[in-house]
Amino acid sequence: MRDFDEQTITQAVLTSFENTPDPRLRQILTSLTRHIHDFVRDIEPSFAEWRDCVDFLTRTGQICDEKRQEFILLSDTLGISMLVDAINHRMPEGTTETTVLGPFFVVGAPALPLGADISDGMSGEPLYVEGKVVSASGIPLAGATIDVWQSDGEGFYDVQMPERDNMALRAQFSADADGRFHFWSVRPSFYPIPYDGTVGDMLKATSRHPNRPAHIHFMIRHDGYEPLVTHLFDAESLYLDNDTVFGVKDSLIVPFEHKSSGTAPDGKAMDGSWHALNYAFGLKPAAGSVAASVASALAPAAA
Repeated sequence: MRDFDEQTITQAVLTSFENTPDPRLRQILTSLTRHIHDFVRDIEPSFAEWRDCVDFLTRTGQICDEKRQEFILLSDTLGISMLVDAINHRMPEGTTETTVLGPFFVVGAPALPLGADISDGMSGEPLYVEGKVVSASGIPLAGATIDVWQSDGEGFYDVQMPERDNMALRAQFSADADGRFHFWSVRPSFYPIPYDGTVGDMLKATSRHPNRPAHIHFMIRHDGYEPLVTHLFDAESLYLDNDTVFGVKDSLIVPFEHKSSGTAPDGKAMDGSWHALNYAFGLKPAAGSVAASVASALAPAAA
């Protein structure tokens, strides 16, 4: 293995992986090698450009800690996260489309009773959220677990506020016997992703903005079904057509209906401006589950 040129070096590296015991790892490394070598031959980087590339990746890793994952942010802004999501979530009819998890999910959000207010003093006009969790065929999924998290009316998440010592605008609920849930929150705003690091450098260098349209995150789970990770986007928000992480899907754009006063669905009297949101979430049966077997049996026969 010696005396390689810009063409023969690729096959030499591929050959070096031939004895990899794990076939999936061998497939990944050989494909990665082919694509990266073709990329290098295509752009023909100078040594200075390659050093800049290595430096960019090094700095990206150095920014990462338990509260920030710059590599995920880079994956998001390059569209890779949504591509991986699309490949892994080919959803059948009757199910809710997925989108990216995002960088602000926190494990261990407080479990609250239905109807609770999750805002805890965060800014924004009141928002009443109600929803239903069902199977693809419309069967209510009693006891489904619903994690929610969002920004406030100024575009900030609780984890971006070092002065806060408790969680806000995030919670976990359990659906009732009819698969329904409801809670109070505030209407979120569009916001920029963190752009003071390498991802921000990339966005600035390419004249891209860092903004995401206003949305609420949902992670919904029920035994026998695949976990659903998705957003609901405010139909009136800016940046729906140019989300910096490419996460918007038409089926997830919904009205956050404006109300000037009146009585909320839970009977609460409102004497000022508020908003209402209602959505039904459909879950996909997990492979090999009873729910998947039933769904397959009920599916129409192929023509």
